[in-house]
Amino acid sequence: MKRILVITTRQIGDVLLTTPLIRAARQHWPQARIEVLGFQGTLGMLRGNPHVDALVETPPRLGAKGFWRLLRQLWRSYDLALVAQSSDRAHLMGWVAAPLRSGIVPGGSSSAWWKKALLSHVVESPGDQSDIHVTAEKLALMAPWSTEAYPVPEVVAPRPAALPAAIAAQLQAGAVVVHAPSMWTYKQWPLAHFAVLVEALLAQGRQVVLTGSGSARDQECVAALRGLASAPQLLDVSGQLDFAQLTALFAQAALYIGPDTSISHLAAAAGLPVIAIFGPTNPQRWAPWPARATTQALFARSALVQQAGNVTLLQGRQACVPCSHAGCEDHVDSRSDCLHDITPERVLAQVERLSRPGAASPASPGFRPA
Repeated sequence: MKRILVITTRQIGDVLLTTPLIRAARQHWPQARIEVLGFQGTLGMLRGNPHVDALVETPPRLGAKGFWRLLRQLWRSYDLALVAQSSDRAHLMGWVAAPLRSGIVPGGSSSAWWKKALLSHVVESPGDQSDIHVTAEKLALMAPWSTEAYPVPEVVAPRPAALPAAIAAQLQAGAVVVHAPSMWTYKQWPLAHFAVLVEALLAQGRQVVLTGSGSARDQECVAALRGLASAPQLLDVSGQLDFAQLTALFAQAALYIGPDTSISHLAAAAGLPVIAIFGPTNPQRWAPWPARATTQALFARSALVQQAGNVTLLQGRQACVPCSHAGCEDHVDSRSDCLHDITPERVLAQVERLSRPGAASPASPGFRPA
Protein backbone atom coordinates (compact mmCIF):
# COMPACT_ATOMS: atom_id res chain seq x y z
CA MET A 1 0.00 0.00 0.00
CA LYS A 2 1.48 3.31 -1.09
CA ARG A 3 -1.48 5.65 -0.52
CA ILE A 4 -4.18 5.10 2.12
CA LEU A 5 -7.28 7.19 2.84
CA VAL A 6 -9.00 7.01 6.23
CA ILE A 7 -12.57 8.32 6.10
CA THR A 8 -14.03 9.68 9.35
CA THR A 9 -16.97 11.94 8.55
CA ARG A 10 -18.41 12.59 12.00
CA GLN A 11 -17.81 14.90 14.95
CA ILE A 12 -14.54 15.95 16.62
CA GLY A 13 -14.59 13.25 19.28
CA ASP A 14 -15.16 10.55 16.66
CA VAL A 15 -12.14 11.83 14.74
CA LEU A 16 -9.94 11.51 17.84
CA LEU A 17 -11.19 7.95 18.44
CA THR A 18 -10.05 7.04 14.92
CA THR A 19 -6.39 7.65 15.84
CA PRO A 20 -5.77 4.05 17.03
CA LEU A 21 -6.74 2.87 13.53
CA ILE A 22 -4.47 5.46 11.89
CA ARG A 23 -1.62 4.49 14.20
CA ALA A 24 -2.09 0.79 13.35
CA ALA A 25 -2.03 1.55 9.62
CA ARG A 26 1.20 3.53 10.06
CA GLN A 27 2.79 0.69 12.00
CA HIS A 28 1.87 -1.83 9.31
CA TRP A 29 2.72 0.37 6.30
CA PRO A 30 5.45 2.71 7.59
CA GLN A 31 6.33 4.01 4.10
CA ALA A 32 2.76 4.64 2.94
CA ARG A 33 1.21 8.08 2.58
CA ILE A 34 -1.79 8.22 4.92
CA GLU A 35 -4.43 10.90 4.45
CA VAL A 36 -7.62 11.46 6.44
CA LEU A 37 -10.90 12.73 4.99
CA GLY A 38 -13.38 14.45 7.30
CA PHE A 39 -15.70 17.40 7.64
CA GLN A 40 -14.37 20.94 7.84
CA GLY A 41 -13.92 21.99 11.45
CA THR A 42 -13.57 18.42 12.79
CA LEU A 43 -10.00 17.46 11.87
CA GLY A 44 -8.16 19.76 14.27
CA MET A 45 -7.52 16.79 16.58
CA LEU A 46 -5.22 15.38 13.86
CA ARG A 47 -3.07 18.44 13.17
CA GLY A 48 0.50 17.48 14.01
CA ASN A 49 -0.39 13.79 14.38
CA PRO A 50 2.83 11.92 13.50
CA HIS A 51 0.92 9.18 11.68
CA VAL A 52 -0.97 11.49 9.29
CA ASP A 53 0.56 12.94 6.11
CA ALA A 54 -2.34 15.13 4.99
CA LEU A 55 -5.90 16.12 5.86
CA VAL A 56 -8.68 16.26 3.26
CA GLU A 57 -11.45 18.55 4.49
CA THR A 58 -14.91 18.55 2.95
CA PRO A 59 -17.98 20.66 3.79
CA PRO A 60 -20.70 18.80 5.70
CA ARG A 61 -23.07 19.79 2.88
CA LEU A 62 -21.44 19.44 -0.51
CA GLY A 63 -24.14 20.26 -3.03
CA ALA A 64 -23.97 18.96 -6.59
CA LYS A 65 -20.94 21.02 -7.63
CA GLY A 66 -19.04 20.20 -4.47
CA PHE A 67 -19.78 16.51 -4.86
CA TRP A 68 -18.40 16.36 -8.40
CA ARG A 69 -15.37 18.41 -7.40
CA LEU A 70 -14.59 16.00 -4.57
CA LEU A 71 -15.23 13.01 -6.83
CA ARG A 72 -12.67 14.25 -9.35
CA GLN A 73 -10.20 14.96 -6.54
CA LEU A 74 -10.51 11.50 -5.01
CA TRP A 75 -11.06 9.25 -8.02
CA ARG A 76 -8.80 6.23 -7.60
CA SER A 77 -6.11 8.34 -5.90
CA TYR A 78 -5.49 5.71 -3.21
CA ASP A 79 -4.69 2.03 -2.96
CA LEU A 80 -6.84 1.44 0.13
CA ALA A 81 -9.74 3.24 1.78
CA LEU A 82 -10.46 2.56 5.46
CA VAL A 83 -14.07 3.65 5.93
CA ALA A 84 -14.36 4.28 9.68
CA GLN A 85 -17.99 5.45 9.58
CA SER A 86 -21.09 3.59 8.48
CA SER A 87 -22.78 6.50 6.67
CA ASP A 88 -23.82 6.33 3.02
CA ARG A 89 -21.58 9.25 2.10
CA ALA A 90 -18.51 7.74 3.74
CA HIS A 91 -18.94 4.49 1.80
CA LEU A 92 -19.52 6.27 -1.49
CA MET A 93 -16.34 8.31 -0.96
CA GLY A 94 -14.45 5.11 -0.19
CA TRP A 95 -15.66 3.52 -3.42
CA VAL A 96 -14.60 6.60 -5.36
CA ALA A 97 -11.19 6.84 -3.71
CA ALA A 98 -9.74 3.33 -3.85
CA PRO A 99 -10.16 -0.08 -5.53
CA LEU A 100 -9.66 -1.83 -2.16
CA ARG A 101 -11.94 -0.90 0.72
CA SER A 102 -12.43 -1.96 4.34
CA GLY A 103 -15.45 -0.45 6.04
CA ILE A 104 -17.89 -0.45 8.96
CA VAL A 105 -21.54 -1.19 8.23
CA PRO A 106 -24.48 -1.17 10.67
CA GLY A 107 -25.12 -4.69 11.88
CA GLY A 108 -28.56 -6.13 11.28
CA SER A 109 -29.51 -3.43 8.77
CA SER A 110 -31.34 -4.65 5.67
CA SER A 111 -30.20 -1.54 3.80
CA ALA A 112 -26.49 -2.27 4.33
CA TRP A 113 -26.29 -4.81 1.50
CA TRP A 114 -25.00 -2.32 -1.07
CA LYS A 115 -22.27 -1.13 1.31
CA LYS A 116 -21.14 -4.70 1.87
CA ALA A 117 -21.06 -5.21 -1.89
CA LEU A 118 -18.58 -2.31 -2.22
CA LEU A 119 -16.19 -3.61 0.44
CA SER A 120 -13.26 -6.01 0.35
CA HIS A 121 -13.54 -6.42 4.15
CA VAL A 122 -16.67 -5.82 6.21
CA VAL A 123 -16.83 -4.92 9.91
CA GLU A 124 -20.40 -5.14 11.18
CA SER A 125 -21.08 -2.65 13.96
CA PRO A 126 -23.17 -4.13 16.77
CA GLY A 127 -24.43 -0.66 17.69
CA ASP A 128 -24.41 1.55 20.75
CA GLN A 129 -25.90 -1.07 23.06
CA SER A 130 -22.90 -3.37 22.57
CA ASP A 131 -19.86 -3.87 24.80
CA ILE A 132 -17.35 -3.21 22.00
CA HIS A 133 -15.68 0.18 22.31
CA VAL A 134 -15.65 2.21 19.09
CA THR A 135 -11.85 2.35 19.08
CA ALA A 136 -11.66 -1.46 18.97
CA GLU A 137 -14.36 -1.58 16.29
CA LYS A 138 -12.36 0.76 14.06
CA LEU A 139 -9.17 -1.25 14.62
CA ALA A 140 -10.95 -4.30 13.18
CA LEU A 141 -10.73 -2.63 9.76
CA MET A 142 -7.05 -3.65 9.70
CA ALA A 143 -7.70 -7.37 10.20
CA PRO A 144 -7.12 -8.63 6.61
CA TRP A 145 -3.77 -6.93 6.11
CA SER A 146 -2.06 -7.15 9.45
CA THR A 147 -0.27 -10.23 10.70
CA GLU A 148 -0.05 -8.55 14.10
CA ALA A 149 -2.90 -8.16 16.54
CA TYR A 150 -3.96 -4.72 17.71
CA PRO A 151 -5.93 -5.79 20.77
CA VAL A 152 -5.55 -2.60 22.78
CA PRO A 153 -6.32 0.76 21.17
CA GLU A 154 -4.07 3.73 21.84
CA VAL A 155 -5.71 7.11 21.31
CA VAL A 156 -3.16 9.65 20.07
CA ALA A 157 -3.58 13.20 21.42
CA PRO A 158 -2.24 16.17 19.43
CA ARG A 159 1.32 17.17 20.21
CA PRO A 160 1.36 19.93 22.85
CA ALA A 161 1.81 23.50 21.66
CA ALA A 162 2.85 26.48 23.76
CA LEU A 163 0.12 28.19 25.74
CA PRO A 164 -0.46 31.91 25.21
CA ALA A 165 1.92 33.80 27.48
CA ALA A 166 -0.87 35.50 29.45
CA ILE A 167 -2.48 32.13 30.27
CA ALA A 168 0.82 30.38 31.04
CA ALA A 169 1.74 33.16 33.49
CA GLN A 170 -1.49 32.69 35.49
CA LEU A 171 -1.59 28.89 35.51
CA GLN A 172 -0.98 27.43 38.97
CA ALA A 173 0.25 24.03 40.10
CA GLY A 174 -2.60 21.67 40.92
CA ALA A 175 -5.15 23.42 38.68
CA VAL A 176 -8.47 21.67 38.05
CA VAL A 177 -9.81 21.96 34.50
CA VAL A 178 -13.62 22.14 34.34
CA HIS A 179 -15.28 21.75 30.94
CA ALA A 180 -18.97 22.57 31.30
CA PRO A 181 -20.35 22.65 27.71
CA SER A 182 -21.82 19.69 25.88
CA MET A 183 -22.71 19.86 22.21
CA TRP A 184 -26.19 18.45 22.86
CA THR A 185 -28.66 19.26 25.63
CA TYR A 186 -29.28 15.58 26.42
CA LYS A 187 -25.58 15.21 27.36
CA GLN A 188 -25.44 18.43 29.38
CA TRP A 189 -24.84 18.13 33.12
CA PRO A 190 -26.91 20.95 34.67
CA LEU A 191 -25.05 24.26 34.79
CA ALA A 192 -26.40 24.79 38.32
CA HIS A 193 -24.55 21.60 39.32
CA PHE A 194 -21.39 22.90 37.66
CA ALA A 195 -21.72 26.17 39.60
CA VAL A 196 -21.94 24.34 42.94
CA LEU A 197 -18.95 22.20 41.94
CA VAL A 198 -16.80 25.17 40.93
CA GLU A 199 -17.68 27.15 44.07
CA ALA A 200 -16.68 24.17 46.23
CA LEU A 201 -13.36 23.72 44.38
CA LEU A 202 -12.60 27.41 44.80
CA ALA A 203 -13.46 27.23 48.50
CA GLN A 204 -10.86 24.45 48.81
CA GLY A 205 -8.26 26.88 47.48
CA ARG A 206 -7.95 25.15 44.09
CA GLN A 207 -7.45 27.06 40.89
CA VAL A 208 -10.24 26.25 38.41
CA VAL A 209 -9.63 26.61 34.66
CA LEU A 210 -12.75 26.85 32.48
CA THR A 211 -12.46 25.44 28.96
CA GLY A 212 -14.77 25.47 25.96
CA SER A 213 -14.84 26.61 22.36
CA GLY A 214 -15.75 30.02 21.04
CA SER A 215 -19.17 28.80 19.83
CA ALA A 216 -22.30 30.54 21.06
CA ARG A 217 -23.46 27.45 22.98
CA ASP A 218 -20.12 26.91 24.70
CA GLN A 219 -19.82 30.56 25.63
CA GLU A 220 -23.34 30.55 27.07
CA CYS A 221 -22.40 27.62 29.30
CA VAL A 222 -19.12 29.19 30.42
CA ALA A 223 -20.84 32.54 31.07
CA ALA A 224 -22.88 30.89 33.82
CA LEU A 225 -19.64 30.15 35.69
CA ARG A 226 -17.09 32.85 34.91
CA GLY A 227 -18.56 35.30 37.42
CA LEU A 228 -17.99 32.98 40.40
CA ALA A 229 -14.50 34.36 41.03
CA SER A 230 -11.81 36.44 39.36
CA ALA A 231 -8.54 35.43 37.74
CA PRO A 232 -6.23 33.78 38.42
CA GLN A 233 -8.25 31.70 40.90
CA LEU A 234 -10.93 31.19 38.25
CA LEU A 235 -9.23 31.28 34.86
CA ASP A 236 -11.45 31.35 31.79
CA VAL A 237 -9.52 30.13 28.72
CA SER A 238 -12.58 29.20 26.65
CA GLY A 239 -12.31 30.09 22.98
CA GLN A 240 -8.58 30.87 23.32
CA LEU A 241 -6.88 27.46 22.88
CA ASP A 242 -6.66 25.00 20.02
CA PHE A 243 -6.47 21.25 20.63
CA ALA A 244 -2.66 21.18 20.75
CA GLN A 245 -2.68 23.95 23.38
CA LEU A 246 -5.35 22.10 25.34
CA THR A 247 -3.01 19.10 25.40
CA ALA A 248 -0.33 21.38 26.88
CA LEU A 249 -2.82 22.66 29.47
CA PHE A 250 -3.72 19.10 30.47
CA ALA A 251 -0.03 18.27 30.90
CA GLN A 252 0.20 20.95 33.60
CA ALA A 253 -3.15 20.40 35.35
CA ALA A 254 -3.91 18.02 38.20
CA LEU A 255 -7.45 16.95 37.27
CA TYR A 256 -10.12 17.31 34.58
CA ILE A 257 -13.89 17.25 35.11
CA GLY A 258 -16.28 17.20 32.17
CA PRO A 259 -19.30 15.61 30.48
CA ASP A 260 -19.67 13.21 27.57
CA THR A 261 -17.85 15.35 25.00
CA SER A 262 -14.79 15.40 22.75
CA ILE A 263 -12.61 17.34 25.20
CA SER A 264 -13.11 14.65 27.83
CA HIS A 265 -11.73 12.14 25.31
CA LEU A 266 -8.77 14.44 24.67
CA ALA A 267 -8.01 14.88 28.38
CA ALA A 268 -8.07 11.10 28.88
CA ALA A 269 -5.75 10.52 25.92
CA ALA A 270 -3.36 13.17 27.28
CA GLY A 271 -3.01 11.12 30.49
CA LEU A 272 -4.66 13.58 32.88
CA PRO A 273 -6.86 12.11 35.65
CA VAL A 274 -10.40 12.53 34.30
CA ILE A 275 -13.81 12.56 35.99
CA ALA A 276 -16.36 11.95 33.21
CA ILE A 277 -20.05 12.64 33.95
CA PHE A 278 -22.12 10.32 31.76
CA GLY A 279 -25.86 10.26 31.13
CA PRO A 280 -27.70 8.03 28.63
CA THR A 281 -24.56 7.04 26.70
CA ASN A 282 -23.18 3.51 27.04
CA PRO A 283 -19.65 3.77 28.52
CA GLN A 284 -18.65 0.34 27.20
CA ARG A 285 -19.02 1.90 23.79
CA TRP A 286 -18.15 5.58 24.26
CA ALA A 287 -16.27 6.15 27.53
CA PRO A 288 -13.11 8.29 27.28
CA TRP A 289 -10.35 5.80 26.47
CA PRO A 290 -7.65 5.78 29.16
CA ALA A 291 -4.03 6.48 28.35
CA ARG A 292 -1.76 3.42 28.43
CA ALA A 293 -4.63 0.91 28.58
CA THR A 294 -3.58 -2.73 28.54
CA THR A 295 -6.93 -4.43 27.88
CA GLN A 296 -10.00 -3.86 25.70
CA ALA A 297 -12.53 -4.70 28.43
CA LEU A 298 -12.33 -1.56 30.53
CA PHE A 299 -15.80 -0.40 31.53
CA ALA A 300 -18.95 -1.88 32.98
CA ARG A 301 -22.21 -1.00 31.30
CA SER A 302 -23.61 0.61 34.43
CA ALA A 303 -22.06 1.56 37.76
CA LEU A 304 -22.56 4.58 39.98
CA VAL A 305 -18.78 5.12 39.95
CA GLN A 306 -16.12 3.14 38.13
CA GLN A 307 -12.49 3.68 37.27
CA ALA A 308 -10.30 2.42 34.43
CA GLY A 309 -6.76 3.76 34.35
CA ASN A 310 -6.84 7.55 34.53
CA VAL A 311 -10.61 7.73 33.84
CA THR A 312 -13.24 7.81 36.59
CA LEU A 313 -16.79 7.65 35.25
CA LEU A 314 -20.03 8.54 37.05
CA GLN A 315 -23.55 7.50 36.03
CA GLY A 316 -27.08 8.01 37.34
CA ARG A 317 -29.00 5.63 39.59
CA GLN A 318 -31.94 4.93 37.24
CA ALA A 319 -32.56 1.34 36.15
CA CYS A 320 -32.66 2.47 32.50
CA VAL A 321 -29.04 3.74 32.56
CA PRO A 322 -27.61 3.67 29.97
CA CYS A 323 -30.51 3.73 27.51
CA SER A 324 -28.34 4.82 24.53
CA HIS A 325 -31.12 7.18 23.48
CA ALA A 326 -30.93 10.94 23.05
CA GLY A 327 -32.23 11.62 26.54
CA CYS A 328 -35.58 10.80 28.12
CA GLU A 329 -37.52 12.19 25.14
CA ASP A 330 -35.06 10.85 22.54
CA HIS A 331 -34.10 14.08 20.79
CA VAL A 332 -31.02 16.28 21.04
CA ASP A 333 -32.77 18.96 23.12
CA SER A 334 -34.21 16.43 25.55
CA ARG A 335 -33.66 16.35 29.29
CA SER A 336 -31.77 13.41 30.79
CA ASP A 337 -32.96 12.61 34.31
CA CYS A 338 -29.93 10.41 34.90
CA LEU A 339 -27.63 13.44 34.53
CA HIS A 340 -29.66 15.53 36.98
CA ASP A 341 -29.35 12.62 39.42
CA ILE A 342 -25.55 12.99 39.59
CA THR A 343 -25.11 15.57 42.33
CA PRO A 344 -22.13 17.92 42.72
CA GLU A 345 -21.44 16.19 46.04
CA ARG A 346 -20.87 12.89 44.23
CA VAL A 347 -18.36 14.54 41.92
CA LEU A 348 -16.61 16.28 44.82
CA ALA A 349 -16.28 12.94 46.60
CA GLN A 350 -14.32 11.65 43.60
CA VAL A 351 -12.17 14.80 43.58
CA GLU A 352 -11.27 14.09 47.20
CA ARG A 353 -10.58 10.42 46.46
CA LEU A 354 -8.38 11.18 43.46
CA SER A 355 -6.41 13.69 45.51
CA ARG A 356 -5.00 10.83 47.58
CA PRO A 357 -1.62 9.51 46.43
CA GLY A 358 -1.90 6.74 43.82
CA ALA A 359 -5.68 6.94 43.45
CA ALA A 360 -5.70 8.46 39.94
CA SER A 361 -3.75 5.65 38.27
CA PRO A 362 -4.63 2.23 39.71
CA ALA A 363 -2.24 -0.63 39.04
CA SER A 364 -4.95 -2.58 37.23
CA PRO A 365 -6.25 -0.49 34.30
CA GLY A 366 -9.44 -2.49 33.82
CA PHE A 367 -12.85 -1.82 35.36
CA ARG A 368 -13.10 -1.53 39.11
CA PRO A 369 -15.72 0.11 41.30
CA ALA A 370 -14.30 3.42 42.56
